[in-house]
Amino acid sequence: MSLQEPLIIVNFKTYLESTGKNGLNLARQARKASKETGIQIVICPQLADLSLISARVDIPIFSQHIDAITPGSHTGHVLATSIKDAGAIGTLINHSERQLKLSESGAVSALNPDIVSIEPPELIGTGVAVSKAKPEIVTNTINIVHKINNKPIILCGAGISKPEDVAVAIKLGTKGILVASAIVKAKNPYDLLCKFAEAIIIA
Repeated sequence: MSLQEPLIIVNFKTYLESTGKNGLNLARQARKASKETGIQIVICPQLADLSLISARVDIPIFSQHIDAITPGSHTGHVLATSIKDAGAIGTLINHSERQLKLSESGAVSALNPDIVSIEPPELIGTGVAVSKAKPEIVTNTINIVHKINNKPIILCGAGISKPEDVAVAIKLGTKGILVASAIVKAKNPYDLLCKFAEAIIIA
């Protein structure tokens, strides 16, 4: 399954609203919103739920994390092969809540990432969108990334909670959004995902 821009990535994190059966329900709502709007939605379930969701919902899935390890004696680590076997087509790497060591980050950069998300850590989960609070961070990051490699899809995250936040992010030059609590904790995740997708289309 290939990635299509523009796109929305929903990080389930470890909220109870996205755990187990709740995560499966959320995945189904994301799939429905994607089919309804034509905007690709990728989900990042909790590791324990990857196989469950992959087997029951036809939607692109990323892992929330993998470790830079080879098969062997690495208790508690996450092997890339196991994530792929569980149905994931990609992974988040170096999220501010799960940062890599500098040496690991360098190794990941050399792999030419498909997606780069702009997320100042101080705005994550605040409801204050980086696209509105610090638009220069978005435009500067786009310019820096494209000078090095113009292939990655650039997304905007951190504080995205309203359709207007999404529209501003797209107008600044990003190709989609990475969201978490705004969707996971929404009263109606399907409805809000549709509104986010519509904001992308209209922008």
